[in-house]
Amino acid sequence: MTTHKNGFTLWFTGLSGAGKSTLAQAVAPALRERGHRVEILDGDEIRENLSKGLGFSKEDRDTNIRRIGFVANMLSRNGVVAITAAISPYRSVRAEVRSRCKAPFVEVYVEAPLDVLEQRDTKGLYKKARAGLIQNFTGVNDPYEAPEEPEVVVHTDPESVEESARKVLAFLERQRLL
Repeated sequence: MTTHKNGFTLWFTGLSGAGKSTLAQAVAPALRERGHRVEILDGDEIRENLSKGLGFSKEDRDTNIRRIGFVANMLSRNGVVAITAAISPYRSVRAEVRSRCKAPFVEVYVEAPLDVLEQRDTKGLYKKARAGLIQNFTGVNDPYEAPEEPEVVVHTDPESVEESARKVLAFLERQRLL
C-alpha cells in the first residue's frame, strides 16, 4: 500500500445527531485502505480535551471551531487527512477556517430535518433543550447557519450511512483527492 503525501481537510458540519461522527467513522477506513493517513477530530472529544472550560456562547463556540480548524490545518498541510465532525454552527467561522487552510478543504453538510433529529435524540439533548434545561442549544434556542455552497450534501434521513459515505468518497475521487 502506498502512502499519499497530500493531505486535505474533510469538514463535516450539521446539527447534533445528524450523523457527523458516524459518517466520519464510516469514511475513515475507506481513506486508510487507499493509503491515506487519517485523523478524526470529533467535536465532543475536542471539547473534552482541547477546549475544556469553554461554554456555548457564540464567542466560545467560535473559539472551539477555530481550534479544531487550527489542528485540522496542521494535520492536512503535513499530509494527513483531517476529518472533522463538529456542529460548527456559524458560516463566518467555517469560512475563516477554510480561508486559513493550506491544503484542500472539503465541506460536507450532514443534513437531517430537525423533527427527525428530535425523534433520534440518542443523547436526550433536544428534549432537555425543549424543556429549558440546556440553553444555547443549536437548532432549538441557538441558530445553525447551514452551508450555502458545501462541496457535498448528504441527507442522513433517507440515506443509509453507506450511501452518504459513497457520496463523499465519489466527490473526493472526482476531485482527485483519493
